[in-house]
Amino acid sequence: MMESDMRADKQRDLLDGALRVFARDGFSRASIGALASEAGISTRTIYNQYGNKESLFRAVILDSATAVAQRQIARAATLLGRIDNPRADLVAFGEAWATREPETALHFDMVRQVNADAEHIDPAVLAAWQEAGPRRVRDAIAGHLRRHADEGVFVIDDERVAAVQLVQLTAGSVDSVAGVSAADIVRAGVDVFLAAYGTA
Repeated sequence: MMESDMRADKQRDLLDGALRVFARDGFSRASIGALASEAGISTRTIYNQYGNKESLFRAVILDSATAVAQRQIARAATLLGRIDNPRADLVAFGEAWATREPETALHFDMVRQVNADAEHIDPAVLAAWQEAGPRRVRDAIAGHLRRHADEGVFVIDDERVAAVQLVQLTAGSVDSVAGVSAADIVRAGVDVFLAAYGTA
């Protein structure tokens, strides 16, 4: 049976159910039985549809990454589409980017599981996930930074590096320092970013 043979609603139920299981249990610990039970289907259906757990996982992570990337790309366009006050606007970006959205929580729970279990996952699947999600988002942020640099707001040679640094200096560091507020981390990160890429 090919993937197209499954009704669209059942396919959605399977992908959504599998996302919940992989987000909770990770790739290695997730069982076909648990995946089938969560989706309300038989294990035979999963085997007929995907052949094995690995193929189902690939479908789930690509589906989820694509949806989350589309959401984040739209969010980046709103937050970075216009820069009037570089410090204030980048602080607003960092604070928003660091705020966990309920709509993407399961995806990022799965990402944490993937990072912890990466040695047991096919490198080709990890590469496909990066292309479908994180790299598309990075390139979208980089595109905004490049445009603003061309307009004289920033001085940037490699916008992809700058995009990674902006996220890591702000939202990427929020959970890592005990006793320091998220807002302080974001503001300090923006100051470091502007010291490197600002025009003042």
